[in-house]
Amino acid sequence: MKDGLIIMLQNLFQKKVKFQIEEIYSPLAGEVISLAEVPDPVFAQKMLGDGLAIIPMEGNLVSPIDGEIIQIFPTKHAIGIKSEKGLEILIHVGLETVELKGEGFEVLVEEGQFVKKGDAILNFDIEFLENKNKEIVTPIIITNTLEKLEGMEQISTAEVLRQELILKCNIK
Repeated sequence: MKDGLIIMLQNLFQKKVKFQIEEIYSPLAGEVISLAEVPDPVFAQKMLGDGLAIIPMEGNLVSPIDGEIIQIFPTKHAIGIKSEKGLEILIHVGLETVELKGEGFEVLVEEGQFVKKGDAILNFDIEFLENKNKEIVTPIIITNTLEKLEGMEQISTAEVLRQELILKCNIK
């Protein structure tokens, strides 16, 4: 009995953990930058979670995953999506854009709505934002990094097209 227990414990601790993979696609066409390059310490220091940022070339935002819209900020500048595998992704268009109180943004979805990768979720006016002296850099953050993320691989480090693979995440 004792030998059987030892073998069982050895087998238990030698098993390799398999992770689910979640792929995140670019919600925008633009230039990929690291969060460290975002000129806002909340994002640059990963206080909200890990991810990357995109400097958009256009003002059309699509869903980076299949999931549920879990939050739309009243000021329309940020949207939270929960993937089918449980990742919570915040897409924050621009910096200090909350001050615009929704002006320059058009939300195309509702909280509780299920979306597919590539579905249009938000339009924004880049020229308007720039004229209001707002940074247009758009952080894409996994907000439940600590609870759900075992590891993450950034796929793209240059310019991306909308719906191009940008991150592969290992989910706990």
